[in-house]
Amino acid sequence: MSTAPISMRKLKDILRLKYDCSLSHRQIAKSLSISPSVVSRYTNRATQLGISQWPLADKWDDASLRREFLKTTVKKRQSSIPDWSVIYQELKHKTLTLLLLWEEYSERNPANHYSYNHFCRLYKAWLKCQKPSMRQNHKAGEKLFVDYCGPTMNIVDPNTGECRTAQIFVAVMGASNYTYAEATWSQKLEDWVMSHARCFEFLGGVPELVIPDNLRSAVSKSCRYEPDLNPTYQQLAAHY
Repeated sequence: MSTAPISMRKLKDILRLKYDCSLSHRQIAKSLSISPSVVSRYTNRATQLGISQWPLADKWDDASLRREFLKTTVKKRQSSIPDWSVIYQELKHKTLTLLLLWEEYSERNPANHYSYNHFCRLYKAWLKCQKPSMRQNHKAGEKLFVDYCGPTMNIVDPNTGECRTAQIFVAVMGASNYTYAEATWSQKLEDWVMSHARCFEFLGGVPELVIPDNLRSAVSKSCRYEPDLNPTYQQLAAHY
């Protein structure tokens, strides 16, 4: 599919903002309401033609600009296809997101990369074909899933400057995804139990089931069928 050309005025605006104002491609795109990939395409073409300053040399009248720059807009262009299996593995890192991986991909393929939205759609379509999923139906108020999330948070004492690491307790209702989260200093039993108590107070009630992961403060001995729960955790459940 061919790419529709931009107007002569917009082409000149791209070159002016690039070479006179020294704006980034993203800033130019935002200013002109076009995509960064369009800006890259025309600035790359300008580099090929030896254009590096504004105002343009006298030889670059409208006819010359139209003849040279429109050549790049009528050619068919096939986007570089990412290796989705590599993307999948990279996303297992806690700090990596699809946006960051797309930015790396677009930097490696400045002239022929997918837009971010299309990149996400293609990845989700690939992922859907890789592994089957089981749909779970939850009744309202029935299940509360609890655990600590992976990333921790640094807390700085404004008086002493001391930095301590906080754990993030997260509880999510199965049916509504209604979420409670709080920071505690540890994942020890006391913090674990008190986080539940504050969560129940926040929710204004208690679910039928509380479902933890294999956290040591919740499960003394893990087993697929009959895990041994921590006695204090059992007492918490009995109390509520």
